[in-house]
Amino acid sequence: MTTRNDGVTQLPVFHKTWWKAPLVASLPGLPLLAWEYSLCQGHGEIWSVLYWAMGLFAIAWALPHRRSMRTLRVVTAAIVLGGTLLPALPLVLLGAALA
Repeated sequence: MTTRNDGVTQLPVFHKTWWKAPLVASLPGLPLLAWEYSLCQGHGEIWSVLYWAMGLFAIAWALPHRRSMRTLRVVTAAIVLGGTLLPALPLVLLGAALA
């Protein structure tokens, strides 16, 4: 809450389309993350990337719905999508090279 000069308290301005950035990252990211999770069970170094991606998905959706958090929400969604695509990218490139 903020207070104007005349002492009136204003409620925070909520962003009406706060859900777009997490949704754009979640639509391709969550199925890919589930697929990577099922493929990489037991491989130590890949687990940290998958856990960070899961945590960042939760943060992208849980950030406050204020307009001032829009940039942080978009950056978090972009980082989580990049982290999700990072383990799958070598597989796609290897498949393209062998085709």
